[in-house]
Amino acid sequence: MMSERKHLDGYATGMMLLLCTIWGLHQVAIKAAAPDIAPIMQIALRSGLSALLVGIVIGCSRERFFRPDGTLLPGIIIGVLFSVEFIFVAEGLRFTTASHMSVFLYTAPIFTALGLQWFLPAERLRPHQWTGIAVSFAGIVLAFTGGSISTGFSLEMLWGDVLGILAGAGWGVTTVIIRCTKLSEAPPAKTLVYQLVAAFVLLLVYAAVSGQAGKVSMTGIAWASVLFQGIVVTFASYLAWFALLRRYLASRLSVFSFLSPLFGVVFGVLLLNEPIDACFAIGALLVLAGITLVSRPHKSPRSSDQIMESSCPMTSEKAADEI
Repeated sequence: MMSERKHLDGYATGMMLLLCTIWGLHQVAIKAAAPDIAPIMQIALRSGLSALLVGIVIGCSRERFFRPDGTLLPGIIIGVLFSVEFIFVAEGLRFTTASHMSVFLYTAPIFTALGLQWFLPAERLRPHQWTGIAVSFAGIVLAFTGGSISTGFSLEMLWGDVLGILAGAGWGVTTVIIRCTKLSEAPPAKTLVYQLVAAFVLLLVYAAVSGQAGKVSMTGIAWASVLFQGIVVTFASYLAWFALLRRYLASRLSVFSFLSPLFGVVFGVLLLNEPIDACFAIGALLVLAGITLVSRPHKSPRSSDQIMESSCPMTSEKAADEI
């Protein structure tokens, strides 16, 4: 039986600020190490490391994670989608900035909301959510066109931005599949393993086929990026998120997740010296405002919590009572 969730206190607020800082650094870490190790290889290696760590957690658990429960087929599907999402992220970061990727990747709640309304009657979009989608779309258009107005048209950056949107769409579709299949009742660690193992295998294959597997020079920054992603981002921060979800209301926690792309933009500017033009800044704020509207709780508390979970960095790893 699901235990009662609490409202936020100082501990939860501090933890969410820390987690959003970590998630905001994610794309920046990949971009920073890209000269030494291809982004696709970073994500593949970090997925393998995280899968190993989650496997250790599962091995220490008393719960039978891999009993037949109808999750194998949807698990394979979300594993493939998770891999495709991060192929878009890795390829996009070759052409656009970490700041742009941080914003466009977080359009995922828009695609989640659009997808869920077709499959779950309780998730039909309300007028304010349609308004949020319109505002986000306007922000995307402005962010796309702003750079060409202020700095000259760059087809490469535009392509990278498009890949960021496609990554957000892939994330959203993954969430819809999880919510509408047996995975919605599966332990989150099991869902996470499906994704991480698939990503490790499929991204290594893609790296080999695309000729990027050889672009690996394990310098200090390369090691730091892979270890940060594998241990801190994809493993420790996700476990911390699940632990918070067991104690606090998801709709309250998830409000903080909108800080992640803002932190991503700030870190991109401060650590990578990435340029930010006024049009992109305004467009990014419109996108975030639209996402906030889409994810705003409505009358059904349980439904609103579920929608808010969809906006978080680990939406693809279903939040549940047990891990």
